[in-house]
Amino acid sequence: MSSSKPSRGLLLLPLFALLALLGGCQAVVMSPSGDIAAQQRDLIIISTVLMLIIIVPVIILTLVFAWRYRAANTEAKYDPEWHHSTVVELVIWSAPLLIIIALGALTWVSTHKLDPYRPLDRIAEGHELPTNVKPLTVEVVALDWKWLFLYPEQGIATVNELVAPVNRPIQFKITSSTMMNSFFIPALAGQVYAMPGMETQLHAVINKAGVYEGFSANYSGAGFSDMRFKFYGMTSADFENWVQQTRQGGGELTRPVYLKLEQPSEKDPVRRYGSVAPDLYDAILNRCVETNRMCIKDMMAIDAKGGLGTSGTYNLATNATTRVRLGLADTSARNYVGAVCTPGNPVGAGVLDNRVPL
Repeated sequence: MSSSKPSRGLLLLPLFALLALLGGCQAVVMSPSGDIAAQQRDLIIISTVLMLIIIVPVIILTLVFAWRYRAANTEAKYDPEWHHSTVVELVIWSAPLLIIIALGALTWVSTHKLDPYRPLDRIAEGHELPTNVKPLTVEVVALDWKWLFLYPEQGIATVNELVAPVNRPIQFKITSSTMMNSFFIPALAGQVYAMPGMETQLHAVINKAGVYEGFSANYSGAGFSDMRFKFYGMTSADFENWVQQTRQGGGELTRPVYLKLEQPSEKDPVRRYGSVAPDLYDAILNRCVETNRMCIKDMMAIDAKGGLGTSGTYNLATNATTRVRLGLADTSARNYVGAVCTPGNPVGAGVLDNRVPL
C-alpha cells in the first residue's frame, strides 16, 4: 500500500494563512503621521540600508563559495599555497569600517536631534516652527491600569483620551503613580518611560488629523493588555470646541477623587474632568497627594542642606488609611515623616492626620 504525499498546494496553505493575517496589520511605525516619528522611521530605514550593504554581499558570496568550491566540482581551482591578497584585505576591512563610521555619525547626530527632551524646531520637513506658536503642555500619569492626561493651561483632565491640535508642538511631562510604565503612540513618536517620583519628557507634533492608538509598552501587571487610549489629532477650532465641551460637561478632579481613581482597575472607560485641583500633577510627581505626607521635593531640599536630624522631626504619619483606600489593607502599613521643624516653621509643616508619636 503506497502512502500518498500531500500536494505542494496543501503545504503552502499555512504560509498563505500567515500572509493573510499579516495583510491586516498596519505598519504605523513605518507610516507615521507625526514629524518626530517620521524622522525616527527614516533613521531606521537608512541604518538598515547601510547595514545591508555589507550583509547582502556577504550572504551572496557565502552561497557562491559554497557552491563553487563544493566537493563535487572538480573544475574549481585548488591552490593550497594561497595565503594573502591585498585587494581582498582592503575590501573586507575598508567597507565595514566605512559603514561603521557612517552609522556612528548618523547615530550621533540623530541621538541629539531626536532627543525627547529637546524642544521642536520645526513642524514638518521644510516647515520651520513659527515664532508665535506656544507648545501645548500635557501632563501624563500612568495609573494601574489606565492613563490620566492633565491640561494645565486649559484646566481640564481626561482618562484614556488624549486630544491635541494638528501642527502644534506638544510638550509631554510624564510620570507614574506606582510602577514603571511606558507611554507610546507609534504614529506620534517613540516610547518614553513613566516612573514614579520622576518626570520624563517628550516633545512631538501630529501633522494629520485622525484617530491614533496609544498604549503602554511596558508590562505592568494584570490590566496591562487593556491599558490603551485613543489619541485624536484635531484642527485648532475642533480642539477648542472639545476643550469647552469638557469644561462644561466634565466632573471635578479633586485630590480625593484622584485617590479613588488611582486604585487599580481594568478596562476603564473614557472620563472627562472640567476642573482640576491646583498643583495636582506636582503632588502626584512628588508623591504627596495625601495632605499628611511630605513631598519628595521638600525632603530633597532638606537633604541638600545637610538634613535636620532626629531632633528636627516633628511627627510621623502612617499610610494605613491610604492602603485601605487602595485595596491594600492586607499589607503592612508604613510610617513616614509627615512634617519637620524649621526655623521658619518651628511647630512643623502643617496640621497632619494619623500622627504617630516619636
